[in-house]
Amino acid sequence: MYIKDIIGQNEAKQHLLTLAHERRVPHAMLFCGPSGSGKLPLALALARYLTCENPGEEDACGKCPSCQMMNKYAHPDVHFAFPVIKRKSGRDTVSADFLNEWRQQLLDTPYFTFHQWLARIGTENQQAQIFVSESDEIQRALSLKSSRGGYKIMIVWLPEKMNAECGNKLLKLLEEPPAQTVFMLVSEAPDTLMPTLTSRMQRFRLPPLHETDIASMLSSRYMLTPEDSREIAHLSEGSVITAIENIHLGEEHRMYFDLFTSLMRLAYARKLKELKGWSEQVAAMGRERQKNFLNYCEHMVRESFISNFRHPEMNYMAREEKQFTTRFAPFINERNVIGISTELQEAIRHIEQNANPKFVFFDFVLKIIVWLVKK
Repeated sequence: MYIKDIIGQNEAKQHLLTLAHERRVPHAMLFCGPSGSGKLPLALALARYLTCENPGEEDACGKCPSCQMMNKYAHPDVHFAFPVIKRKSGRDTVSADFLNEWRQQLLDTPYFTFHQWLARIGTENQQAQIFVSESDEIQRALSLKSSRGGYKIMIVWLPEKMNAECGNKLLKLLEEPPAQTVFMLVSEAPDTLMPTLTSRMQRFRLPPLHETDIASMLSSRYMLTPEDSREIAHLSEGSVITAIENIHLGEEHRMYFDLFTSLMRLAYARKLKELKGWSEQVAAMGRERQKNFLNYCEHMVRESFISNFRHPEMNYMAREEKQFTTRFAPFINERNVIGISTELQEAIRHIEQNANPKFVFFDFVLKIIVWLVKK
């Protein structure tokens, strides 16, 4: 990942280049912002630039040994920490145990979600986190002398998944960092991090991407027409990840759409037997996927409600979703939209608290029947 490869975020890129040119790179940085805005790609590109042996004014050279190693994300002075799952042995695992999968993910695309990472490492039901043993690995890696004589860089992806004890140990490293060490924490939820951690880092908040930047990317990389590029860019809400998914309904997106439409049709028809089967189908999915589906339902309820106001520029839906919403929108109105949204939030909370999903989802569908009556 080079600086030139990052979609949009020109102001952030220029600011970081200025810091590098003036040798004022903070020893601890927190990259935050909405999903798909380019936080991890920016951290990767900066790591390449800082380790490059012949950097130019605007980007790394791409030819030196350090750049060649970064092409495979195998630079000995660039380290990674990210959420992982426990092996069957039950012992705490560390990021190094999944380094091959991590490098392949970055090579495929550095624009990805936590759920996509879980799918990559083959888990749905287990809770991935950064375990306390990771802190020892971080300390060991950064205690070594730089193999190339320059910066040592630690990129921590999703530090909000960090075990509390691990966070406390990381705090000590941030207070007394080894020489020429740079921490880059890439967070989706910076407000959940320990205040003692965030107070020791310089925050770089990336805004959602401009529609023009996303449309330009879609036209050049996916050969879409200008009209289709603009439409998909509008639907993406500033996220590259969402834009790529919206090129066509991906497998995951398609499944959520089918489950949502099926739920609403069965609930309106009050088909309890079929709804019980529906709830059991959703209950069989992993907890992360269940939460993602409920969030998708929230999105569709919101879009359906907004559709009633006849301002298409305010809607963010793929074409098939729009077609369904054209008929469904009248059933979501001021009398039930808040109630349905509340039930969705409660279901998400119960899933996060490890409640029995069969009970959660069947109770949920019964409540949806009641709310749809309030049309």
